[in-house]
Amino acid sequence: MINVLFVCLGNICRSPMAEAIFKEKVRGEGLEAKFLVDSAGTGGWHVGKPPHEGTLDILRENNIKGDGLTARQFSPDDNRFDYIVAMDRSNASDIKEVLREEFHGNVFRLLDLVDESTLSDVPDPYYTGNFQEVYDLIEQGCSQLLSKIKKEHRL
Repeated sequence: MINVLFVCLGNICRSPMAEAIFKEKVRGEGLEAKFLVDSAGTGGWHVGKPPHEGTLDILRENNIKGDGLTARQFSPDDNRFDYIVAMDRSNASDIKEVLREEFHGNVFRLLDLVDESTLSDVPDPYYTGNFQEVYDLIEQGCSQLLSKIKKEHRL
């Protein structure tokens, strides 16, 4: 089982969007039995809540299932994931602070995988309101992530 965790600040916008998009890509490749995909936030303000309506709207517009997603906070127990994918530099720093030396997997920003992106961090649509831009960036990043994992695991 390949364990992938997407992490943003509150786990209501970017990371649940990435979780849903990545799950859809994995399903499209017929690889769902090989993956465990989840998302979390570095902050606990929204724990137990569904994704932001803007996230759910953009997922529906793109025929991607967003039901069943519930915000949770990132914790040291998340060291079980093979790939921890941060949406921005601050998230990556917070992840590394929580995990310290206990973690032996990969922590990186999603847009590190997208060579053609002029951005390093996925903007937070909670503040910008631009869910379409975020969807486009995450979609590109998830495609690259799946290619990376397929290559590394010879899938």
